[in-house]
Amino acid sequence: MAYYQQPLDVTTLPAWQALLKHRQDMQGFSMREAFADDAKRFERFSMSTSGIFLDYSKNLLSTQTRDLLVGLAREAGLQDAIEALFNGERVNASEGRPALHTALRRPIGDCVRVDGVNVMPDVHRVLNQMTDIVGRIHSNLWRGYSEKAITDVVNIGIGGSFLGPQLVSEALLPFTQHGVRCHYLANIDGSEFHELAAKLNAETTLFIVSSKSFGTLETLKNAQAARTWYLARGGTEEKLYRHFIAVTSNNQAAIEFGIREKNIFPMWDWVGGRYSLWSAIGLPIALAIGMSNFKELLSGAYSMDTHFRSTPFEKNMPVLLALLGVWYGNFWGAQSHAILPYDHYLRNITKHLQQLDMESNGKRVRQDGSPVSTDTGPVIWGGVGCNGQHAYHQLLHQGTQLIPADFIVPVVSYNPVADHHQWLYANCLSQSQALMLGKCRNEAEAELRAKGLPEDEVQRLAPHKVIPGNRPSNTLVLERISPRRLGALVAMYEHKVFVQSVIWGINAFDQWGVELGKELGKGVYQRLTGWDQPPTEDASTQGLIDFFRGRHRG
Repeated sequence: MAYYQQPLDVTTLPAWQALLKHRQDMQGFSMREAFADDAKRFERFSMSTSGIFLDYSKNLLSTQTRDLLVGLAREAGLQDAIEALFNGERVNASEGRPALHTALRRPIGDCVRVDGVNVMPDVHRVLNQMTDIVGRIHSNLWRGYSEKAITDVVNIGIGGSFLGPQLVSEALLPFTQHGVRCHYLANIDGSEFHELAAKLNAETTLFIVSSKSFGTLETLKNAQAARTWYLARGGTEEKLYRHFIAVTSNNQAAIEFGIREKNIFPMWDWVGGRYSLWSAIGLPIALAIGMSNFKELLSGAYSMDTHFRSTPFEKNMPVLLALLGVWYGNFWGAQSHAILPYDHYLRNITKHLQQLDMESNGKRVRQDGSPVSTDTGPVIWGGVGCNGQHAYHQLLHQGTQLIPADFIVPVVSYNPVADHHQWLYANCLSQSQALMLGKCRNEAEAELRAKGLPEDEVQRLAPHKVIPGNRPSNTLVLERISPRRLGALVAMYEHKVFVQSVIWGINAFDQWGVELGKELGKGVYQRLTGWDQPPTEDASTQGLIDFFRGRHRG
């Protein structure tokens, strides 16, 4: 029987009403005072699992807040929803599918059934297929058309077939093996293809075409461009199979493209794109870091899965982070959430989490199709520190919006330079501290007087130097960025997003909003390239089409 969130309005639950009252009681809450009054606040609101340490003490919460939020999760049926997710029930109700990305990291002895069939043997068969091809490339047994070894791998995909693998392969650059360089081609903009191709040698480049349908516009166009590029540089049709691999559900289309059937990896409809890096979509990751490290990545994610499924909510890392997001989004009016990694190798985690969160929870109806009665997913944004401190952190500190933030930082750098990493870590901690403490008017005035300014100048400048503080943040600390810890970190955010979807009663696993632009794009393309096409329904789009055609006519 298909599972879906019942048409329950979360705002009618007793726990929701209790939180509304509690929010009013918290109006004057001061984190400064909370730390001053409770010497064990850090200990009370911090935890560790799967190689990740979470400090969530710098939040607008008390133990009562946490208890009320946990009560909301229970009343919303979260435990049943978690079991439905892991057991392969159809939590993606609009498409009638399970969402079984967790099966991709489970041990071979486990049993997970879809329509009565255990999918675990298939999952591990594909892992073995990946192990074989990675081994052949790393040992130079797989060679290009001129018998030279493969040195560069280009993953052609977009969305989930690109963002997750790119994040992981870049984050784990210190684990790169056998000199295989990994590149990504996503955008249909010809400039991206041109810039990448200039760095490559056709004799030693392998392309992975990642597309469930083998018909995604951007991916197919880029694959065709890569094929033309390969043939123009000495490659032959007969040996094209040495330079192209596919990850797809459409085997026939891949074979017609020139890819051998044994070099086609499956995609299952029970794994959504933004949750797919753990599957054969992760092949470029495995080629970059090796299969043993890829399996460590899966192991870390499985560790977080186990924690998420079995740990009481009040000690459950993904659940607590999700509930804090609900607290700020639905009770404090926060509309965005900043992701601030203090590690160069994690510079693209924000892009992956943008898709994971905003494509999953950017919904306006519940599972049964009825409208939601409260805000759903936030805008996810951010970037690498310390760069952001000299750009947008100003808004975090003195802007009018409440913007919760996640700081992510490793204790150990793979590339220590003098005392750089100590300063990086110090900057991360000082930013979260500054968000919490702020600077009151008295402190601002005292600071200015200490500089010897006259009193009238002190009074003139003090308002500009006041920083309200009391801005919430979480700090996630990893000893170092390793495959296992990174796997746990990404899985943690996957589960956080799912928990919030359950609270709001929405479907985290469809993305119908993405489809409309694709559909309309075909009509616009026809009007750009076909002179006998009727005009569009709106004058703006038609005017822009005419502008383009006018510039290309001559």
